[in-house]
Amino acid sequence: MNPRQSSILKAVIEEYVRTAEPVGSKSVTEDLGVSPATIRNEMAALEQEGFLAQPHTSAGRVPTEKAYLFYLQHCVHPRSSPGAERKLKHAVEEAGGPETALRTMARTLGELSGEMAVVAYDPERSYYAGVSNLFDKPDFHDLAVMKAMSQLIDHFDEVVAEAFTLVPSDEPKVFIGGDNPFGKDMSSILVKVRFPSGHVGMIGLVGPKRMDYGRNLGLVERTLELLDDANE
Repeated sequence: MNPRQSSILKAVIEEYVRTAEPVGSKSVTEDLGVSPATIRNEMAALEQEGFLAQPHTSAGRVPTEKAYLFYLQHCVHPRSSPGAERKLKHAVEEAGGPETALRTMARTLGELSGEMAVVAYDPERSYYAGVSNLFDKPDFHDLAVMKAMSQLIDHFDEVVAEAFTLVPSDEPKVFIGGDNPFGKDMSSILVKVRFPSGHVGMIGLVGPKRMDYGRNLGLVERTLELLDDANE
């Protein structure tokens, strides 16, 4: 992929993350200052290479799973904000024991991210917060996606137990689409937390594939840092 195509793909993904609507060449032209004809040609090439898809004739394009994987590897930088930092610090200060801390942080993560936050402890016990956040998103208005989400909730403990085995220690892991234990229509960012008692927890976020990866990675990484500091 050449640099211009990379810039166009990044612009398409970030516009789609923002709007949840197929992205046309005009939107990208305004961002990059390149002629509409050039943008259309490059978007057609990206579609041919499997990075973009056109859901309807004459519609704009949407990113594919391949596009999100490229974006994650080459374009995403974890970020945070002073407001999020304050809320996360307050949550960890208010928490009690390890399991309570994970639950408290999950509620705060769900609030800050607008995604569903998930927790496992050892992993016999699991918990989620913010599932209503997902049903409010346009991605989950599709009946097939809603059905898949309902099945996830019905089998939540089993899915979390599987995810627990896939997450490495002490470093966030991103699962996109087909690799995601929470379903092919979604992505998740998960990390394990080790407590001085020897117990191991897992915490993270689950949302649509068009989630804001930079923000969500920043939130999960900072949550791990704060929990690790509290455990020292």
